Amino acid sequence: MHFTAGDLAGVWVIDVEPRGDPRGFLARTYSVDTFAAHGLCTRWVQTSTVFNPLAGTLRGMHLQRAPAAEVKVVRCTAGRVYDVMLDLRPHSPTFCRWSAVELSADNRRMVYIPEGLAHGMQTLEPDSELFYMMSEFYTPAAATGVRWNDPAFAIEWPPPPATGRVISPKDQEWPDFHV
Repeated sequence: MHFTAGDLAGVWVIDVEPRGDPRGFLARTYSVDTFAAHGLCTRWVQTSTVFNPLAGTLRGMHLQRAPAAEVKVVRCTAGRVYDVMLDLRPHSPTFCRWSAVELSADNRRMVYIPEGLAHGMQTLEPDSELFYMMSEFYTPAAATGVRWNDPAFAIEWPPPPATGRVISPKDQEWPDFHV
C-alpha cells in the first residue's frame, strides 16, 4: 500500500500496489502493521456497503460526534464516485476546509478519514458501490451533518447528470453552519 497525505489534516489517500501474474493480481487493502506504522487507527468494529443505482446520487455530509466519533476508511468497489471530506474540528489547522478525491473500482484507491470530518460523495456512474470500515458502531444519537451546499464551505460538486441529483430530504435540510 502507498500512503499519500491528503489536503486536510489527518486524511490519507491509500493506493494499493497490485502484485500480478498471468492470472491477475493480489493487493493488500489493509495491514494492521502498516496502518500502525503511519500512526493510524487499527481497530475496526463495523463495515458497511452503500449501493447507489443512479449517477448523480449525493450522500452527505455526515459524521458522528463524541462519544461515538468514528474514523472511516472508504473504498469504491463498483462504479466511480466524487468523495468529499470536510474538516469540522475547531482546533484543526484545516478547520472548515474541504477536499475531494475520485474513488473508483478501476483506481482501487481508498481514503482514510479521521474523527471530526464530515463525509459525503456523489456518484459519477450508475451502479456505484462503496465499502466502509468504521472504528465505532453507528450510533443514531451521535449522527449529525451539514448541508452539502452550505455556503460556509462552498464545496465544488461535479455537475449533476441531465436527470438531476438524487438527495435525501434529510441531507437537503441541515441548517446553515455557524462557527
